[in-house]
Amino acid sequence: MKPSTRLVIPALLFLAIAVIVMNTWLAVRSLDTLDSNQYWVEHTWQVINQVERIMGSAKDAETGARGFLITNDALYLAPYKSGIAELPGELDNFGRLTADNPTQVRALSELRAVVAERLSLLKEGLDLRTMNENDSLHALVLSGTGKAQMDHMRAIADGMEAEEHRLLIQRTARERQAALRARITLFLASGLDLLLIILMFRYFARERTLRLQTEQTAASLAIARVEVERKANEVHQLNITLEERVRQRTAELEATNRELEAFSYSVSHDLRAPLRTIDGFSLALEEDYTDAVDATGRDYIKRVRTGVQRMGQLIDSLLQLSRITRAELVRGEADLSQIAETIAANLKEENPERDLEFRIEPGMRAAADPKLLQVALENLLGNAVKFSAKVPHAVVEFGWDKEQEAWFVRDNGAGFDMFYKDKLFNAFNRLHGDKDFKGSGIGLATVARVVRRHHGRIWADAVVDHGATFWFTLG
Repeated sequence: MKPSTRLVIPALLFLAIAVIVMNTWLAVRSLDTLDSNQYWVEHTWQVINQVERIMGSAKDAETGARGFLITNDALYLAPYKSGIAELPGELDNFGRLTADNPTQVRALSELRAVVAERLSLLKEGLDLRTMNENDSLHALVLSGTGKAQMDHMRAIADGMEAEEHRLLIQRTARERQAALRARITLFLASGLDLLLIILMFRYFARERTLRLQTEQTAASLAIARVEVERKANEVHQLNITLEERVRQRTAELEATNRELEAFSYSVSHDLRAPLRTIDGFSLALEEDYTDAVDATGRDYIKRVRTGVQRMGQLIDSLLQLSRITRAELVRGEADLSQIAETIAANLKEENPERDLEFRIEPGMRAAADPKLLQVALENLLGNAVKFSAKVPHAVVEFGWDKEQEAWFVRDNGAGFDMFYKDKLFNAFNRLHGDKDFKGSGIGLATVARVVRRHHGRIWADAVVDHGATFWFTLG
């Protein structure tokens, strides 16, 4: 089967899903639009009904008050009291329904004022009737203020209803258009789905024919598979032979490594005796014959002793590297923060004259060999202190980098040129001169050996005169 043909089924399935999703989205969108338009039509009828309720309550209050004024019978006050009790709530409900319509908001404000005036006038008439001040009541009735107020209220209510009827016409038209669009959308979606089903049916019918042909081909291939299995057995036998050879070569390499480690250890120890002899005689020359030689001679003696001491430091570093290589890895619960705090305290004691600040993240733990991690952190933190010696306020950080998913040691010291980053972790490779920073060139090689023994990795980033950061992981 051609690659282009194999891609047809996923493409058709993706197309089918896309078409169905699109059709569903269009149908849902059309129905949402229709629901929204229907909601606003119903909302308009609610507003019109609310206007009628307001006017009904106002008329109840008006009728009850007039009945009492005419008959002085307190039974007529029931509609009045009911009307004035319901009017505030009816007006507030109208306000909530029309809060989005500035025209209705203005009309409601005016209606509230007129209703307040009318209720105040009705109360005044009731008070006069209660006190039997018929002359004043008669004058109040004849003034025509009540009729004017009611006419004003009716005019405002008519304007409110007219505004809602105008909106009702618009919203009804939109509702009809939305219903039409929904029907058209559903029809088109159903047509597309039907067309897609037909195309898929034709494609799968053709695929069935191809599958039958493939089964016939598979029967032919079954014969060839027997021959392939026979060849595979031959390859398996060759692999067994190859694995045996690999085991033999691995054993030879392990033996060679042990011999090299023993040689390095032996050489390191054997070199100490002559170095001690040279250092002892140099010290005797410096102490006993200092007046017998001139300044140049004393300088030569001093240089000899310095070289011998440096050679001793290199031997010590080699021995440490050798011990780390040969030491058994014993994993346990290592408290990295506690180890770093102890090392930092020792470094501060060793450098009392320096302004050193350590920022160590608390609570860092790892499943690793605590002794080997002690050696690694001593070298990393010691390097950070050493290479920040020329900074007035040295800051050394140790913590967990979430982005790199690794622990890091960072300083604000001399840094180094990233061009030489590949040489960092090799023994005796130093990126700074011995005059600037003393050292053996073994420290980072030791750290790298510890990290690799934990099946981790170590890398660095730096800028000259702007510090360096070393990251490491533990497998």
